Amino acid sequence: MHKDILVIDDNPDIRFLICNILKEQNFNVRSAANYDQAVLEINKKLPDLAVIDIKLDKTDKDGIDLLKLIIGKDKLTPVIMISGHATVQIAVEAIRLGAYEFIEKPFSTEKILNYVKRALEAAFLKQEKDIIENKLFHSFDLVGKSPGIVKIKKTIEKLASSESRVLISGPTGSGKELVARKIHKNSPRAKESFVILNAALLKEKTYEKELFGEEFDGNVSFGALERANKGTLLIDEVSEIPFETQANILRVLIDQKFKRLNGSQYINVNIRLISSTSKDLKELVESGKFREDLFHRLNVVPIGLNSLSSRTEDIPLLIDYFKEKLSEINGVPLSKIDISNDNLYTYHWPGNVRELRNLVERVTILSANENKESINKLMNDVLASSSSVENDKNVLEKSFASPLKEAREHFEKEYLITQLKKNHGNISKTADFIGMERSALHRKLKSLGIKGIN
Repeated sequence: MHKDILVIDDNPDIRFLICNILKEQNFNVRSAANYDQAVLEINKKLPDLAVIDIKLDKTDKDGIDLLKLIIGKDKLTPVIMISGHATVQIAVEAIRLGAYEFIEKPFSTEKILNYVKRALEAAFLKQEKDIIENKLFHSFDLVGKSPGIVKIKKTIEKLASSESRVLISGPTGSGKELVARKIHKNSPRAKESFVILNAALLKEKTYEKELFGEEFDGNVSFGALERANKGTLLIDEVSEIPFETQANILRVLIDQKFKRLNGSQYINVNIRLISSTSKDLKELVESGKFREDLFHRLNVVPIGLNSLSSRTEDIPLLIDYFKEKLSEINGVPLSKIDISNDNLYTYHWPGNVRELRNLVERVTILSANENKESINKLMNDVLASSSSVENDKNVLEKSFASPLKEAREHFEKEYLITQLKKNHGNISKTADFIGMERSALHRKLKSLGIKGIN
């Protein structure tokens, strides 16, 4: 498929020259003589590359405004700026705003073709990188056999034919976005857009613009609601939305329509809304920091994700899964990746599943060139952090606050649960390791109320 290039220049001779040069190379070329024509062409179809003259006569808008418009629609679209009388400051400003290159007139056929081909190649590589990263970070399965994960998988299945709003809560890195993506992929909206608005990353004054879009001087920027139309919108860390903006979101949920900032026309939308939070929204409602009416509309189907440290039986499954995925992506033989360390099951995992995945990725990359000692050092450095020490401290404090008998039972229970998890629930292996008869271990587990750990 031929690349689509838009040439914008108010000089007909230069416009004709550039268009002919590009057509001879089998590019699909469109052209515009001024700002208004350019906006019409851009809105028809965003080009694969644009060549824009900075100074456009007979208009109060220039090439810099068109650069901003294109980059605002897709920052990966390469733009080459040209000019015969621009200052160094303007050239620097164009590059700062996202232009791929700045060319002074007059220029040779070889020069313009060289920049066009390099710009398209760079854009292709960026797109490929994004595709790989999407595969890496957004296509993982929900892995685990702990009761909490099994329950969530069943809930996702039940939601397949539902349009209900969902509120996903859980600590940072526990997999909230992954659950939201699975809900979307299982729904009738799977072929439509899945849009994420991360409320924790927005500046206070930009929430409404990012949600509703904006109309300014004839330009339109689309907000998350419009981009997610017919699909699914995930508002990540919904607790960070300002109180005033919460009322506007509530109104959209009721009316299914809204106006862009500075806009006069209502825009109808049909979206599936999923929200996620790492904070307790009920507490925020009680303290007056989150609207109760919005909370009830968001919390139609609640899903709670547990911390990784509370479901350590999933750790070996997750490790095996990430090893297989990451070995393929990084081109490292699976047999070379060894992730085994006793501290994996006692470490507190403050970053949860994301932290475990990052550790497996680092070990996978190191496994290509580093020796086993370097990898073991990395594992020990990561897993012997203060988080693990803090966890042990909490256990000790609980023990010291109890009578001797209760403290001993508490320690034995914690110790045996940890050893069972390390041995994947295998009673014989656990008994051998702790130096206890198998039958005696069975009796001890029963007396402490410890059920089978798989």
